[in-house]
Formats: sequence, C-alpha cells, structure tokens
Amino acid sequence: MERTLKTLAKEAKQRMKKGFWRECEEKLDSERTHAKEQGINESKMERYFQQKVETQIRGETPDEFYLKVRDLLLSEGEVSDAIGRLTDREYYATLSYSEKQRYMLELSDKYLRALERFKREYEFEIKGRK
Repeated sequence: MERTLKTLAKEAKQRMKKGFWRECEEKLDSERTHAKEQGINESKMERYFQQKVETQIRGETPDEFYLKVRDLLLSEGEVSDAIGRLTDREYYATLSYSEKQRYMLELSDKYLRALERFKREYEFEIKGRK
C-alpha cells in the first residue's frame, strides 16, 4: 500500500498530538543515561535509537530476510556460503543469466546491510546487559 503525501501529513500530525516526539526525547534521555552507565558509545546508541524511531514511523516490522540472516548468524556465525544459503532456489532457477547476476549482487548487498544491522544491534544488546 503506497502512502500519499496527505496520509503522511495526517500521520505526522497524529504523532505531534499524541506526544510521540516528547516520548522519544524522554526515551532517548533515558537510553543516553543508561549508555553512560554501561560505558556504551553514546553516538552509536543514538544512531541505533534513531534507526528504531525511523522504522517505527515507517510502520516497518523486521523483514523476513533480516530474520533469516539473524538466525543464520546466531546459529552458525559468519559463514563463507551465506549468499548461497539465502538464495531463493526456485526463483533463481527462473532467471536469465543477466538476471541471475543482478539477483546475486542485490542479495549480496542486502546481506551486507543485514549483517551490519545485526552487528549494531548485537553490540548494543550485549553491552546493555553488562
């Protein structure tokens, strides 16, 4: 479902009315204090928090691909054949040679972004538990 400019404006107005930004500021202050106590780099924590807020505004939920990558990393760590394991074999079989190349490049890029996200989230969670 594509969100129109009018819909986006209404959503922004609702966030303002409901105190969304005030709550975010309070949560950020709380997280900042917690980060200082735990010795976590504040700028990393703020980037992580900003990403979570942006995801919430966009109405996104963790996508299936990221969950597959996360499960793979938690169960086996970084493996050399990660792209092969994440390939949709049925879809891949239907592609032409050039489409297969494009698919693998896109899959590789998606994997690297998911890996980076995992490392950020994992680092923040681990340091937050200490």
